[in-house]
Amino acid sequence: MAPIDFKPRIAARQADWIARRRDLHRHPELGFEEVRTAGIVAEELTRLSLEVRTGVGQTGVVGLLEGDAPGPTIMVRADMDALPIHEENEVDYASTAAGKMHACGHDGHTSIALAVAELLSEHRAQMAGRVKFVFQPAEEIGKGAAAMLDDGVLQNPAPDIALGLHVWNEVPVGSVALVDGPMMASANDFTIWVRGSGGHGALPHETRDPIVAASQIVTALQSIVSRNVKPTDVAVVSVTEFQAGDSFNVIPPEAKLRGTIRSFDTGVRDMVEDRLREISQGIAEALGCTVELDVQRLTLPVVNAPEVNARLREVFARVAPEIELIGDYRTMAAEDMSYFVDAVPGTFFFVGSASPERGLDYPHHHPRFDWDDERVIPLAVDLMASAVASYVLPVE
Repeated sequence: MAPIDFKPRIAARQADWIARRRDLHRHPELGFEEVRTAGIVAEELTRLSLEVRTGVGQTGVVGLLEGDAPGPTIMVRADMDALPIHEENEVDYASTAAGKMHACGHDGHTSIALAVAELLSEHRAQMAGRVKFVFQPAEEIGKGAAAMLDDGVLQNPAPDIALGLHVWNEVPVGSVALVDGPMMASANDFTIWVRGSGGHGALPHETRDPIVAASQIVTALQSIVSRNVKPTDVAVVSVTEFQAGDSFNVIPPEAKLRGTIRSFDTGVRDMVEDRLREISQGIAEALGCTVELDVQRLTLPVVNAPEVNARLREVFARVAPEIELIGDYRTMAAEDMSYFVDAVPGTFFFVGSASPERGLDYPHHHPRFDWDDERVIPLAVDLMASAVASYVLPVE
C-alpha cells in the first residue's frame, strides 16, 4: 500500500487536540506531581485499546500499541511537567494554578503524542511491529527519564528506535530543526562551598575571608572556556548564584556558589569538571580557605543518529514539502531525552512554534511564553505519525 496520508484525519480531529492542549495548560503540574495529567493520558490510551502501565518513574505512563504482524518497536517520548512560574498571559486557557505554568510546551508534547497514538491505533491491523508511547514526568528537573529507566521503561519490549520532538520558540512556525549528531548540551549543576574564618568587618586581618576567595573563584572560572576548552569545541561555565553573609559589618565564615556547566562532548565536560575543582581548591588554599565541591550530572548531550535522521528527512520532505528543514541548529539547552537516545538509536527534533506577528515568540521559561498551537499541532502530529509509520506501516 502507499504511505498513509494522515492529513484528512488531522483536519477532522485537530480542534479536539488543541482543546486538550489548552486544558492541560490550564492545569499545570510540576515534576513528579503530574497526577491529573497522567490520569488523562492513561484514560485516553485505554480508550484507544493500548496496553497501559502507570506509575512508571513515579508519575510516568507507558502505552503499547501492538500491530497484528511482527516488526520493530518504535518509542515515542513526550514529557508532561510544568514549571514553577507565575503565568502572565491573558488568555482563556491561562494557568489556574498559582505559581505554576506550562512555560516550555510540554502540554503540547503530551497532546501531540496522544494524537499520534490515536492516528496510529486506527491502522493497527496493517501494522508490522509496535509503538511504545512514553509519557515522561519531571523533565524540567532532569530526573524523570532516569526514574523511568530505573523502572525498566526500555524493557518488555526494548525499543529499536526512539523518537521525540519539542515545540521550539527560537524557530519560526514552518521550520523544523533536524540535526545529525549533538543537538542539545549536557547539563551539570555545581555547588561550591568556600569556608574560611569569619569575624568583624573592621578587622579583616583576623579572618580568612570566604567572600574574597569566592569572588576570585568566580572570575577565574571564566578562564576555563577561554583557555582550557579547544576553540573548535563548545562549553559554557556560568556561576548563577552567590550567597554569603547577612550583616554589613560581619565577615561570614562561608560563601556558597552555584552554577551550570554545558557541553556537547562528554570529554569536554569531564575536563571542565576537573578544572573547576583545581581552580576552586587552588584559589581557596592560597587565601587560607577550604572548599567543598559537589557536581551533579543532570543530563547527557542529546546526540541524534544520522541514519534515523536520513529516514525522517525523506518522510518530512514527502508529507510537508513546504517546511524549511534546518540542519545546523544546536543549543546549549539540555534535555533528559538524552538518556533515551544514548541507550537506543534515535532522534529529537524541534518543531518551530514562534509566530512573532501574533506576539507568540516569548522564549521558553518566560512568564509570557506561549506558542501557535493552531498551526503547530497539526504539523507536529503529521510529522511524528508519518515518521513512526515509515517503520511500522509497510509500503508495497
